[in-house]
Amino acid sequence: MISPIIFIFSLLLSSSHAAVQDFCVADLKAPESTGGYPCKKPEEVTVADFVFSGLGVAGNTSNSIKAAVTPAFAPQFPGVNGLGVSLNRLDMAPGGVAPLHSHPGGSEIVHVVRGAITAGFISSANKVYSKTLKKGDIIVFPQGLLHFLVNAGGNPAEAYFSFSSANPGTQLVDTALFGNDLPTELVAAISFLDIAQIKKLKSAFGGTG
Repeated sequence: MISPIIFIFSLLLSSSHAAVQDFCVADLKAPESTGGYPCKKPEEVTVADFVFSGLGVAGNTSNSIKAAVTPAFAPQFPGVNGLGVSLNRLDMAPGGVAPLHSHPGGSEIVHVVRGAITAGFISSANKVYSKTLKKGDIIVFPQGLLHFLVNAGGNPAEAYFSFSSANPGTQLVDTALFGNDLPTELVAAISFLDIAQIKKLKSAFGGTG
């Protein structure tokens, strides 16, 4: 005869198991909110939602910063939606740089797999933590703090970023200042740059005003 305690425990396990939602694959046809994307209907979910092959291909570094990021956030990799994880690939040609930026929605760990990269972040106390990383080294950037990466050698570099969010967001300092319609006079007031330099940077980043 089953004891009452074992019976009740079994019922609790059963009801608990029935209430578990294993995943929330992103429904990319619906708008994203601060909590991520709504869940795709279970009958529409396939194994393809949990597999992403894009990180196996090097990004095109023929651009002004000589670097390329290949993201595997929820919009590219629907299976990570709601799981609090994601991954990016970074490719850097010699002289490549990832300019000063932040991720408001997640912390980041960088793992260098090829070449040498000088990476660092700036704390809210304005202290800089920076080091040149080689193959196998990792560094963590706390959530929301400004950070940067620069190719530190004469050869291409490759690294992978893991995030504590399926879509941590990115705010690039240069784009925030020079890639929108923030008036030049205001940019000058808050950045202490001269007007001619600001207009030159606005032209480079597509800003107006």
